[in-house]
Amino acid sequence: MPIEPRPGEVWFADLGLVEKSRPVLVLAYPGSDDARALAIVAPLTSQIRGQRGEVDLGHPRWLPKPSAVNVQGLASFDRHKLARRLGVLSPAHHEQVKAALRDLLQL
Repeated sequence: MPIEPRPGEVWFADLGLVEKSRPVLVLAYPGSDDARALAIVAPLTSQIRGQRGEVDLGHPRWLPKPSAVNVQGLASFDRHKLARRLGVLSPAHHEQVKAALRDLLQL
């Protein structure tokens, strides 16, 4: 039985030849009663600018470089593009991402 991604987990997304494959933070994963089978994610980046819209993660042991979550890069795509789990955000980092999303979307 395959493992289903959960919010707060970082997965490697296989985005194919057109787009760069990369680590992404799972924000929402579709349930069986959802209208679409789309995962909602925020990409991770190693190009850290230290500005609004980023949550600095430091250098988690399961990532090759210091990285940040780019909450401005929200995307949704077929859940099957999530290839393998890399790690899980700390509860503190997950809360920082939620706060950054609320700020960005003025929620």
